[in-house]
Amino acid sequence: MKPFAIAGMQLHLSESSNLGHMKARLDHLMHLFPWVQMVVFSELAAQGPSLKHAEPLPGPTETAMRGWASTHGVWIISGSMFERTAHKIYNTLSVIAPNGHVVGRYRKLFPFRPYEIGVESGKEFLVFDVPDVGRFGVSICYDIWFPETSRTLAAMGAEVLLHPSMTTTIDRGVELAIAKATAATNQCYVMDINGVGAGGNGRSIIVGPAGDVWHEAGQAEELIPLELDLDRVRRSREFGLRGLGQQLKSFRDCTVKFPVYDLADTEARAYLRSLGPLEKPARGSTRVIAPSPNDVPPLGAPSQDDADASGNVSHTSQPAVAPPAPDGKPAASPTPGPHPTHREVS
Repeated sequence: MKPFAIAGMQLHLSESSNLGHMKARLDHLMHLFPWVQMVVFSELAAQGPSLKHAEPLPGPTETAMRGWASTHGVWIISGSMFERTAHKIYNTLSVIAPNGHVVGRYRKLFPFRPYEIGVESGKEFLVFDVPDVGRFGVSICYDIWFPETSRTLAAMGAEVLLHPSMTTTIDRGVELAIAKATAATNQCYVMDINGVGAGGNGRSIIVGPAGDVWHEAGQAEELIPLELDLDRVRRSREFGLRGLGQQLKSFRDCTVKFPVYDLADTEARAYLRSLGPLEKPARGSTRVIAPSPNDVPPLGAPSQDDADASGNVSHTSQPAVAPPAPDGKPAASPTPGPHPTHREVS
């Protein structure tokens, strides 16, 4: 067994500086659970979601967190904050070692466009080693919706995916499914930490390398200390998920080239380009493809649910049957049209 204790900090956050609250809750956590070795905050926890609070890195917010790390002798995953450079702004996470040293910074690869406006995409992945424990990878919120990011981290040797989020929207349940699938398909731990209040709608989740949920938080503030066993990851990758699929080995041995990943392959990406610009939908938008008339029953037509007590359905919802021909023989059924979901592409 290779145990390592990590605490997720699902904190109630405001839209501006939360450093005081974060420090107070960290101090409380370490008083209650001094065995914790790493602490993970949620996305944009320190300074909130406004670009006006962007700072250069290194800067005062990161410096404060470096002090927390050295005071308690723990690894700190900052969550993230907006980083201001000479000409751009990034959504950036800092990895801080127990001695207060910054071992790496990660810039979010997939800002939540078209809503996370004015934020540049990062270009590089980040994994780091905890001596005598294992390798950790980081990503931020919307990144996990793109399986290529997690698969790349796993291929770089990450055994635990640390994933701060700031999800305030109705798709949090979908993200929980993605977190479980990511853990199973990459045979690793996933620690997806969301905030509450202005920082999110909670429901942080920690998933094991077989897709098993270790803990799913509620929608209030929670401190989530857990001890992970990294040998579970190594066993799963060697022996198979529950003795079955060895996904990373299969991916390693695959000889298929996926043309959709070739940015120069215009034919493979033609459909993607046809989807139109990445922009906020407008009221009354008609960009969606209208259903075929064959797909939609006439307005007011009864459905199968309109059957009477005997199980009979009114004639308007029965399958169409051609009437008998004058000679008494059944008439030929109408020739079916094209499949309603098929469209010819010119």
